[in-house]
Amino acid sequence: MNKVASTLTVYFDGQFWIGVYERLSDGKLEVSKTTFGSEPKDYEVYSFILENWRYLRFSPAIKDNTKANTKINPKRMQREINKQLKSKGMGTKYQKALKLQHEQNKLERKSSSKKRKEEKKKIQFKLRQQKKKAKHRGK
Repeated sequence: MNKVASTLTVYFDGQFWIGVYERLSDGKLEVSKTTFGSEPKDYEVYSFILENWRYLRFSPAIKDNTKANTKINPKRMQREINKQLKSKGMGTKYQKALKLQHEQNKLERKSSSKKRKEEKKKIQFKLRQQKKKAKHRGK
C-alpha cells in the first residue's frame, strides 16, 4: 500500500523565514528548502506552493524509519501539535537530507564550471594558433 504524506514547516532562523517542504512516500523522505523574505502570510505560502511546485528541487530520497501513524488520542495529538509549534527548525533527518542535496548541487556546479573552463581554454588555444598562422603568413 502506497502511503504519501507531506508537511510544510515555516520558521524564522534568526535572519530569514525558511520553508521546509517534506514529502514522505513509501518510507522514503525527500526535503526541499525555500527561503522567504519577510514573514509570509498563510495565503502567500499557499499560492507559492501552487505556483512553484514544479520548480522545487527535492533532496535525494533517504529511508525513513518512523513508525506508521495509528489512531491517536485527541489530547495526545494536541500535545504533540503544541510541542511541534514550540520547537524551532527541523529534525536531524531533514538536515541530513538537505545536506545531501547541498552536496549534490555542489558537485553539479563543480562539474559544469570545470567544463566551462576547459571550453574557454580550448577557444583561447585555437585563437592563439590562428594568430600564429596569421603572423607566419605575414598578414
